[in-house]
Amino acid sequence: MGSKAKIINFVAESISSIHDGGVVCDLFSGASSLSGALGAAYPIISNDIQHYSAHIASVYLKPIQDFNVDELYESAKINYCQAKNKIGKDLEYVGFTSLAEFNEIEERNRLLINRNFRHKYHLFLKSYSGTWWSAEQCIWIDAIKQAIDDRIKSKEWGSAEYSLAMSVLMHAMAYTSQGTGHYAQYRDAKTDSSMQDINIYRQKKLQDIFLRKLNQILVWSKNSVIDLKHTITTLDYKDCLARLSGGTVYADPPYAFVHYSRFYHAMETLALYDFPDLQVKGGHVVKGRYREIRHQSPFCIKSQVEGAFVDLFSGIQKSGSNLALSYSHTAMISLEHLLRISERVLKSNFEVWVEELDHKHMTMGRQNDRHREVKELILLARKKK
Repeated sequence: MGSKAKIINFVAESISSIHDGGVVCDLFSGASSLSGALGAAYPIISNDIQHYSAHIASVYLKPIQDFNVDELYESAKINYCQAKNKIGKDLEYVGFTSLAEFNEIEERNRLLINRNFRHKYHLFLKSYSGTWWSAEQCIWIDAIKQAIDDRIKSKEWGSAEYSLAMSVLMHAMAYTSQGTGHYAQYRDAKTDSSMQDINIYRQKKLQDIFLRKLNQILVWSKNSVIDLKHTITTLDYKDCLARLSGGTVYADPPYAFVHYSRFYHAMETLALYDFPDLQVKGGHVVKGRYREIRHQSPFCIKSQVEGAFVDLFSGIQKSGSNLALSYSHTAMISLEHLLRISERVLKSNFEVWVEELDHKHMTMGRQNDRHREVKELILLARKKK
């Protein structure tokens, strides 16, 4: 959702056409595909107010020291065994012969949200069992997180090693999730067919996926990451721009009327591991298990979107940076309106024009509209000499 992977060449060429020295600042970095594409060519500032993004950016931008994967796994396994002994065996997805029996197991998993646990690392076991992951998979998420944290606390690892392992854990979570490519809603087993498909994911071994990908990414990192003194921040976009002087900014704000934080809340909760209050409606925790307090982007709120762009262009003008601004026709503001704002704020100090590319956009979770034709536009603003 929101990935730039398929249009990254278009984005990179647009940035290159206006870059005249200094850093490239990815203002809303998300999954950090720009860092992956340009991290070997330019010094990057990767910024996103969501903390999970900083971990992903670090994989592309920060060299790591080698570490022992087997020792990490053994530590996680000890954590897993200790936690597993505290819950019953009736949570396992075995022995069911009907849809009703399968859903009884699902419900027993979900009821763990009402249990109290004494061991510290139980966030996913309590909050997410029977949702995107089984209780078994959640125990492994918590156990691996604990093993990762222990290494940063003991100073055995630095921030680069920590972020790499955290990103791989997010990868393992994604590949065992029974959802539709994001974390807005998990699926319910309503038919035998959906039960069978969900059970495929219930049977996946998260720890094996984590271990395999971690070994792969360690090799890749040592061979691919180039240290250009990149910077990673988790600031509001206005604060990030206020720190900037010159360079080129790439901005891809979350335009959709839905708040993207709904789609990534589980990743943010893993990154923060802060035992958040979950959103409640009608006296019950909402199905999506969303964080009660989560980022609400002004670019997704119709009454705030114009002011958000005024602040964006003002930050560009004050920092003396060039700008490449991604835009699609699904935005909450018209291109014409956006151009008028840029003209009003940037005045005659910048030349502004638009480049366009047609491509297909993935619409996550839709059944009849999986790919939609989207005209991807980039508004370019370059300081006049």
